[in-house]
Amino acid sequence: MLNVVLLEPEIPANTGNIGRTCVATGTRLHLIKPLGFSLDEKNLRRAGLDYWPHLDVTVYENFQDFLEKNPGAKLYCASTKGHYLYTEAPYEDNCYLMFGRESAGIPEEILVEYEDTTVRIPMNPQIRSLNLSNSVAILVYEALRHQGFAGMQIEGELHRLQWKNL
Repeated sequence: MLNVVLLEPEIPANTGNIGRTCVATGTRLHLIKPLGFSLDEKNLRRAGLDYWPHLDVTVYENFQDFLEKNPGAKLYCASTKGHYLYTEAPYEDNCYLMFGRESAGIPEEILVEYEDTTVRIPMNPQIRSLNLSNSVAILVYEALRHQGFAGMQIEGELHRLQWKNL
C-alpha cells in the first residue's frame, strides 16, 4: 500500500482533495501537526466529498512522532529543491511520499537527511511550485504506475452505449 504524508498542511481544501485522491487510489494519508485547520472543518469535508469517512488517515503530533510510529519507513520527499525527477524513483510497495506546507515546503533540515530520495516535478523556472493537491496526484499516480496499478480498476466501460472497437 502506498502512503501520502502531509507535513503541517495549511489549507483544508487541499487536504480534502488529497484525501479524496487517497480513497480513490487505496492510499493511506498521514497528517503531521500542526495542521492549519480542524479535521472537522467544512472546507475539508467539502473537498473530500462523501469519501472522507472511507479514508485511512493517521494524525501525528510532529515529525519525530511520525518517524517513531513508522520505523524504517522508505520516505520520498517532494521538493522543488530535489536532485532527482519524480519519474526516476522506484517507489517500492509501502513507501511514503511526503509533501510540505503549502507556504514553505519541507524544511531543509529534513531534506538533507533524505537527499537521495528527494524528488522534484519539473516546471517552468518562473514558477515557485505547483498546488499541493496536484503535486500529490502526480506522484501518487507515478508510484502506482511503477507498481502496475495493482488492485485498481484499469478498464472503463460506458453505461448506456458500447465502445465500437471492443
